[in-house]
Amino acid sequence: MRVTHCPVNTAGIPWTNVQALRGRGIDARLVVFNRYKLHPEADVDLERSGGLVRQQATQWRAFARLAPKTDIFHFYFGLTLLPKTFQFPILKALRKKSVMHFLGSDIRGRPREELRWAHKAGAVVVGSYDAIQWVPDAHVIPPGIDVSSIEPVPPQDREHPVVLHAPSSRSRKGTDEVVAAAEKLGLNLELVEGVDHRAAFERYRDADLVVDQLNAGWYGMFAIETMALGKPVVAFLHEEAVRRTEEAFGVKVPIVHATKETLPDVLQRLVSDPDELRRIGAASRAYVEQVHDLSVVADRLLDLYAGL
Repeated sequence: MRVTHCPVNTAGIPWTNVQALRGRGIDARLVVFNRYKLHPEADVDLERSGGLVRQQATQWRAFARLAPKTDIFHFYFGLTLLPKTFQFPILKALRKKSVMHFLGSDIRGRPREELRWAHKAGAVVVGSYDAIQWVPDAHVIPPGIDVSSIEPVPPQDREHPVVLHAPSSRSRKGTDEVVAAAEKLGLNLELVEGVDHRAAFERYRDADLVVDQLNAGWYGMFAIETMALGKPVVAFLHEEAVRRTEEAFGVKVPIVHATKETLPDVLQRLVSDPDELRRIGAASRAYVEQVHDLSVVADRLLDLYAGL
């Protein structure tokens, strides 16, 4: 099986999926239009530039090179190598399989009619049972990380616990409410902003409690990484997505639910109970091992490909 993942490395998820497949002996590669600053990993950078005509020429040449050595094209973020009008008919004519993998912000809040084109691919994937509300018949494959490479750092028993928040967007994450709650309670709040992923991750290690987001209704890579570190995480979660996740994977979602209104009370309760912080942190690590580890992601990807 030869699989080409393309054409972006949003949140590092495509690259992680490629690594998961390579771990199973699959000939997989990641080809991107352009490397991202925060997640530059890729096997091939097309270095796409210039106007529309030049960009299209770059993409068509790339597809011509890739098609003979690819059995499955795994696309991300609503993007394809060729314009969608041509991409799927050409793949069908060449008897190539395809997957369209949505990553969250590319579909959140959009009418279902706008996403019907994605079903021209052999399968549609979303990353959570929250995102599935926009593409109801999609396969759910949660994002993966190499859990074994992350050493747990449980919350410490200290007088002033470190509460960490790392917003990619203050408005989307509800940062103003997080800051207000911390100030109201006199908490030691660590804000991580504007640093590269490697430096940010080192600062995650010192946290005793993590606040993810208060708006989106589900968690992303930041929460997954901090849970892998054995940190308790607070976030706003949609109840139906929690129920379906626990039902599908047979494990309780350990994230502590909070809204903008309840956040101060939730934080006050947690920081006053170091034993509870460590208990939730241990459950968080176990959850990530069961739901987000590369080995289980590889299994899900291979099952998906087998059904195309």
